Amino acid sequence: MIEQTIPVLDLTRFVNASDSERVEFIETLGDSMRTLGFFAIENHGVDQALIKRAYGICDEFFSQSTEVKERYEFKELMGQRGFTSFGREHAKGQPAPDLKEFWHVGREFGDKVPASADYGPNIWPLTGDCPGDFKEVFLELYRQLEVCSVSLLEACSLYIGEEKGFLPTMTEGGDTILRVIHYPPVADDRDPASVRAAAHEDINLITILCEATDDGLELLDRNGTWRPIRALEGQLIVDAGDMLQNLTNGLLKSTTHRVVNPANERSRRFSLPFFVHPRSEANLSPRPMCVERTNGVQAYPEITARRFLRERLAEIGLDIEAA
Repeated sequence: MIEQTIPVLDLTRFVNASDSERVEFIETLGDSMRTLGFFAIENHGVDQALIKRAYGICDEFFSQSTEVKERYEFKELMGQRGFTSFGREHAKGQPAPDLKEFWHVGREFGDKVPASADYGPNIWPLTGDCPGDFKEVFLELYRQLEVCSVSLLEACSLYIGEEKGFLPTMTEGGDTILRVIHYPPVADDRDPASVRAAAHEDINLITILCEATDDGLELLDRNGTWRPIRALEGQLIVDAGDMLQNLTNGLLKSTTHRVVNPANERSRRFSLPFFVHPRSEANLSPRPMCVERTNGVQAYPEITARRFLRERLAEIGLDIEAA
């Protein structure tokens, strides 16, 4: 039996649990984020059959021609909706492009997108360019992952000394994104420096990753060694992003991670990360209680979520105007 290489938590010990179980869950979650930046979660409430169907749709859609996929790429949207073509994104500080293409599903506002939203409605493939349940499946997966995220953010809030609704309230109506990633077979003529996803930290508050179709994800331990993270059925992988690190003054740390090229370079890989973002106007300045718990010195800037995101999108090659 393959074992996970990071702490594994059971979400029912927070959602439907005794006071002592909840306290233990909160402490384990927070300590994992402080020391490692990652943990896995079981009994999370996300339908396993739904995840499998989502990967089936990935296989069908990304197997189409580049011409079909690029009908849904609008660069003025900075990769935040619809399709982003192969090699367009690169990790912060890395000139070589990542070996991936992806589709972004954002919050579904219906006919009335609020004036405060930085990005418009979702883009959906036309009939004939995608499986018929594309929209239905990914919106339901988005919904279920968001329900899971609320519980995890409640636990994070309590760990840092805030009311449990502090972080969930910040994300209500926020710019949370479900990314549908395809890593094609590795081409012989690729840039020698390119990997599927170069070493990076996530931008957002937390990321929830559905089990990928293959291994390849690795995190950088605090001692400087790379640790593989297993893609195990029934587990979601969770990590802290740079926004949470900023907000907690480094109490909860984002961790460098990457997706390495496979031993069999003819293989494909699909992945479904859910990037949990606050509303764009949210204040990410370090919280006073977190400053107290980190030597009493504010080490991170006062900044809004909008400014934070735009700066990072420019650094990874998606926001040309802000570069």
